[in-house]
Amino acid sequence: MSGRSERSAENTRRARERRSAALTLLMICTIAVAVAQGQEPGNRHRQDRVEDARLREGALLVRLADTAMSGRAESDFAIEWRNDFFKAQTGTFVPFTVTVERAKLSAANALMYVRAVRRDAAPPGRARQVRYPFDLIFAVDLAGPGEGPLRITRGFAVPAGEYDVYVALRERAPDPPSSEPRLKAAVLKQPLSVPDFWDGGLTTSSVILADRIDALPGAPSPDEVLERPYIIGEHEIHPAADSSFRRDRELIVVFLIYNASVSADRNFDIQVDYHLFRTMPPGTAPQTAASRDAEGDHPAARDGERYMTHTNPQRFKPSLMGAHFDPAAGHPMMAGQGILLSSFQEGEYRLGITVTDLLSRKSLSRDVSFRVVGS
Repeated sequence: MSGRSERSAENTRRARERRSAALTLLMICTIAVAVAQGQEPGNRHRQDRVEDARLREGALLVRLADTAMSGRAESDFAIEWRNDFFKAQTGTFVPFTVTVERAKLSAANALMYVRAVRRDAAPPGRARQVRYPFDLIFAVDLAGPGEGPLRITRGFAVPAGEYDVYVALRERAPDPPSSEPRLKAAVLKQPLSVPDFWDGGLTTSSVILADRIDALPGAPSPDEVLERPYIIGEHEIHPAADSSFRRDRELIVVFLIYNASVSADRNFDIQVDYHLFRTMPPGTAPQTAASRDAEGDHPAARDGERYMTHTNPQRFKPSLMGAHFDPAAGHPMMAGQGILLSSFQEGEYRLGITVTDLLSRKSLSRDVSFRVVGS
């Protein structure tokens, strides 16, 4: 199955072509809002005031990021960051989620400016316009459902490398030309090491803990790509808010496998093994060699852990994937498991994942930690 993330770089390029700079997007949005509200074309004075106000909004956002780059950023509230990595057509796709406390906000809408800056880039000069690997302004709805923290998910694609990502979030006035109370704003600087999925070696995306995975009726439009970054092929992953799960829930783990070996006759064979370990409470007697041997062949537990069990191996080969599937063409393999937690005791756990290419005999390991809490 061809992953949506494989097309993300092309879709990102198309999105960026729709504006010559971040502020141009605001101009387009302003005109669209005016039309949607039934504004008469002849009312140029009102329209000009709205456009000027929207451009000032964008300029303030860009200035927040500029100030953060100079090390002088101030914020009215905290922004928390988390991200994953997928392979994209010409680089790496970075879906991310920023979280803010809903009680700290007072407006119904905001603008969010995202800028990615390479750490090895030359300092910007005054005589030339700076072009960043990624910079774009998003409209954000702050009045979403629920009472907990507000989670905003977006995505962008950049080449592999070391970056600083700046996220500026500013409340938006409902009536831009009018006099409004002071609007709250915040800016985050996030260091980011973006991996290279194009070196040809067996590798995987980030391992994602998910609340659920939904099947989609069709492919997303280009406009949805950056705002729904966890769409993979015909499925949408909904990442869990954190790594704690109640015993009445299912642990869902999902990730993509890239760069499998393919023989001349288009054969491939990937096996994924999943082994569960529990972190034992302090003072627990260590496992004896005899008990470890009785459990059979499995990866060794780490210090302070005890081996629990494993699930059935997951296999990817032509007879199971279908004739249309071709890893040589860049199609990723979506792997994962759903594990019911009703029989688990409360505590800390680790799921050890081993991906083995049975043609090349190469393998790699991934780990994901989670916590089981009361039902």
